[in-house]
Amino acid sequence: MKKVLEGSHAVSEAVRLAKVQVMSAYPITPQTHIVEALSEYCTDGTMAARFLLVESEHSAMAAVIGASSGGARTFTATSSQGLALMHELLHWASAARLPIIMAEVNRALAPGWNIWMDQTDSLAQRDTGWIQLYCEDGQDVFDTTLQAYRLAEAVNLPVMVVLDAFFLSHTFEPVDVPDQDLVDRFLPPFSPRIELNTSDPFALGQMAPPTVYMEMRHDIQKAMEQVPEIFSKVEQEFAAIFGRSYGPVERVHCDDAQVIMVVTGTAASTCRKVISDLRSQGEKVGMLKLKMFRPFPTDLIRENLGSVQKVAVVDRNFSFGASGIFAQEIRAALCNRNGHPPVFGYITGLGGRDVTPEILAEIYWKTKNSAFPENESVWVGLNE
Repeated sequence: MKKVLEGSHAVSEAVRLAKVQVMSAYPITPQTHIVEALSEYCTDGTMAARFLLVESEHSAMAAVIGASSGGARTFTATSSQGLALMHELLHWASAARLPIIMAEVNRALAPGWNIWMDQTDSLAQRDTGWIQLYCEDGQDVFDTTLQAYRLAEAVNLPVMVVLDAFFLSHTFEPVDVPDQDLVDRFLPPFSPRIELNTSDPFALGQMAPPTVYMEMRHDIQKAMEQVPEIFSKVEQEFAAIFGRSYGPVERVHCDDAQVIMVVTGTAASTCRKVISDLRSQGEKVGMLKLKMFRPFPTDLIRENLGSVQKVAVVDRNFSFGASGIFAQEIRAALCNRNGHPPVFGYITGLGGRDVTPEILAEIYWKTKNSAFPENESVWVGLNE
């Protein structure tokens, strides 16, 4: 059934159909609509689930860690300062190997106080052991949330489903919302590998001395290394039922491109139009959309960008003292390849500023007309 949903409610509908058992969240703009809808589903009986009321985002993550440890399928959501407050417990969730799903609505970090789109909040958590998947539109959000449960429960790692503030979270679009029977075919009831049980007591999160700690971290990395293959299988099964798939990356006109623009999230939709217009003028330009950021798809980056003449990375984030984070990761992936292309990094769209077709076209022409990057990051669209 096609429904016209805002991006936030695309998450809510997927969580409902996933038959999540325990949810907890603390309201923070712009993710609040997600959990408002879910709280109503719990109250009116639409979902046979518990919604745990808490006093902070830190407590929300603690609640779902406890519920997941007890064998429940769980969900939470947050943004910006709320995600920053959760930071300590993100490590506890991943190191405990708990398949928690969290919707993270990208929002700028303060100060100054800003409620609009910026990727720095989620990217600041890139070393916490969470899988990160970035979404372009409402259908992508819905599908990715369902896929995230299959993926998390297969590798026993938490997944962050990331969507843009307002451009996606509060924008209404047609979304295909399937019947419960179809979702049940794709997503079976949760069968936890970790489940606290009074009849078979054990402890989680205990002291880990030097003799075991390093091996525990190595096991998390081995699970991360399994993610691309398992994600591919999950997508194949999803496509067989629902007819849609996305991939860790998406290639658009890359075969003959001399310049490939790398984008994420809703900027990809704008970039598609810019690429189409430029190609109609005879320009050999392509687009690579990154959906999976953790684990970083190094092999696919090398395969798709290793032999192109130039790469232009559009970052809606910044690592102070370094560069845009996606550009930084792409440079690292390509650096050990002989003759790898120059990677041009561009910073734009911070704090909710529009990434317009004109800005993306400007980025293309700057890249084409420069032999080599003038700086690690070029800021585009600043108010002079």
